[in-house]
Amino acid sequence: MALHPDVPTHLLELEILETSAVSDINYIISTIQACIDLGVHFALDDFGTGYSSLTYLRLLPASLIKIDHSFIRYMLTNEDDLAIVLGVVSLAKAFQLEVIVEGVETIEHGTVLLQLGCELAQGYGIAKPMPAIHIPQWL
Repeated sequence: MALHPDVPTHLLELEILETSAVSDINYIISTIQACIDLGVHFALDDFGTGYSSLTYLRLLPASLIKIDHSFIRYMLTNEDDLAIVLGVVSLAKAFQLEVIVEGVETIEHGTVLLQLGCELAQGYGIAKPMPAIHIPQWL
């Protein structure tokens, strides 16, 4: 922040991998809280692929859960993956967290996710990676 004092901290969001949070949970929590006190937001990334303990939802002060693409890829044909996605979306709502899904590759995926109550997504079905200069044209 000292190098870029003009960047509002509330615009920063850091992602923490669920698997990395288990090494020293108390240290991780205090570090995240110190950043939150500065205005930084946190997302729990790749949720569902690591230890997926509900303890992390209770203890880690994240404001967003990112559902891993591995559950999204087959959710249209695999009832178990669909159930996992619905469960995580429901958990996020219960904990008053936002949820975003990774790997939305088709309109069908996006439509089902909207029906499940998930309004935030990323993936090639929305847009492929592009240079910042192309974003206005894409919009």
